[in-house]
Amino acid sequence: MQHTDSVRPIEILLVEDNPADVRLTQEALKEQKFFTNLSVVGDGVEAMEFLRREGQHAKAPRPDLILLDLNLPRKDGREVLREVKSDPGLRTIPVVVLTISKAEEDVIKAYALQANCFISKPVDLSQFLHVVQSIKDFWLTIVRLPPSGA
Repeated sequence: MQHTDSVRPIEILLVEDNPADVRLTQEALKEQKFFTNLSVVGDGVEAMEFLRREGQHAKAPRPDLILLDLNLPRKDGREVLREVKSDPGLRTIPVVVLTISKAEEDVIKAYALQANCFISKPVDLSQFLHVVQSIKDFWLTIVRLPPSGA
């Protein structure tokens, strides 16, 4: 369990345009052992502004983990993933693709673009909550995340 000694909250960026999925993710992350900050942006353009600390996001925290939907307005998640993983200042941030898609081509493309994992969102409410809880359990307790700013 990597974060018990840390006083700094774990920063998570959720890139999601569906308000219901945002609420469910917030609820699933509430019940936790570790202190997390969840920032939410609703499209790919805003995600890149957040990550690059531009405009209204000039004081945005650097995320320790990104939860990324693929089907987003203005700039889709594939393009966000491509930009994140090609940017030397951002590429070490783990990206979990969390999307409704189950298409094999989306899975292949996401991994080709260096996603750290690909998870298809279940349509069942309790299963969705379980998936988000599992992401939290794995990425915040088992995995050692890169240090902030790495």
